[in-house]
Amino acid sequence: MKKLLLVIIFTLVFTLSSCSKEELILVTTTSLDNSGFLDYIVPYFEEEYDVDVKIIALGTGAALEMGKLGQADILLVHSYDLEVEFINDGYGLKRHNVMYNDFVFLGPSSFNASSIEEALGTIIDNYSFYSRGDNSGTHIKELSLWSEYGYDVSSFADWYKETGQAMGSTLTMASFSGYYTLSDRTTFLAMKDNLDLVIAYENREELINQYGIIEVNPNLHNRGTINADLFYHWIISNETKELISGYILDGEQGFYPNS
Repeated sequence: MKKLLLVIIFTLVFTLSSCSKEELILVTTTSLDNSGFLDYIVPYFEEEYDVDVKIIALGTGAALEMGKLGQADILLVHSYDLEVEFINDGYGLKRHNVMYNDFVFLGPSSFNASSIEEALGTIIDNYSFYSRGDNSGTHIKELSLWSEYGYDVSSFADWYKETGQAMGSTLTMASFSGYYTLSDRTTFLAMKDNLDLVIAYENREELINQYGIIEVNPNLHNRGTINADLFYHWIISNETKELISGYILDGEQGFYPNS
């Protein structure tokens, strides 16, 4: 009887302690989710601070909207201009660069292009292309490239299609259809064994992909700032920079921490 009572007491204590565990709502990008990076990095924070991180992975545009609605404590996204606008409009307390990788053009075969402009022209003249079409950081970058070199996507013919999907799904669709697309390098590395895609064009300096951390204004969600503060300072700490540098896929470093 005593043993049964002890088991019941232990179960109740464990259940209550589990229910009272601190929670942090992290809204972030599908590229960080599809690349496997979140599954790698977040458990380190959860173990160190005993905080349960609830991850919601969306395109950057949708992630920022969730922040505005008070449905996030912290944002880890990759569209600098939108992030600065978010801060300036009072939705975020602070922002900091965390890490970067780069964007790459992918397709069924590589082509000989010496510049981004030539790569875009080659796609227009010869191939079909899948755009994310979801206001994600990758989609925003893609649109900015077309615009920078004088192209209007609204004038494109049927060779240009929007998937409205996350990065992983878009890569799968491009692989199946033999289309070209723009992706962050790390998601491609994580999925490449299951894709019939190769890097068609790359330029690490000109196609840099910067990720930033934003602490959402707590007045929007009334959950306080303790856990968000912890995560904000943890992700930019020297110790976490070493963890970020240690994320290796297919023999390549997935992300590079900002100094």
